[in-house]
Amino acid sequence: MPDPKKMEAAVHEYVAAFDAGSPARVGALFAANATVEDPIGTPPHVGRDAILAFYTASMQTGAKLQLEGPVRIAGDFAAFAFSVQLHLDDKGMRVDVIDTFRFNEANEVIEMKAYFGPSNMHGFA
Repeated sequence: MPDPKKMEAAVHEYVAAFDAGSPARVGALFAANATVEDPIGTPPHVGRDAILAFYTASMQTGAKLQLEGPVRIAGDFAAFAFSVQLHLDDKGMRVDVIDTFRFNEANEVIEMKAYFGPSNMHGFA
């Protein structure tokens, strides 16, 4: 069973890595064969190289994350609500998201799923 303290620390590192604009720090949280489905229902990014490429592109939007409440830990899963501030097509946007991370015994993320849709996207000038 993964360590709950390390699981929560990984979520905080994920948020901090976005603040620093460091896709390499995010990529380091994932197991070599991990998957990222962001948003849920889209084809998953499989493996560290694909995940790193995805986060590199994501961070080019200037995305910054802010946790919206505590991290929830249950078994080998962590769930957390947060908001994303970013810029698309020269417009600011806030997206309300819930992510889940599933961890292996080495406390690496093996699966990430992001839950949000059009009703969770809010544009601003």
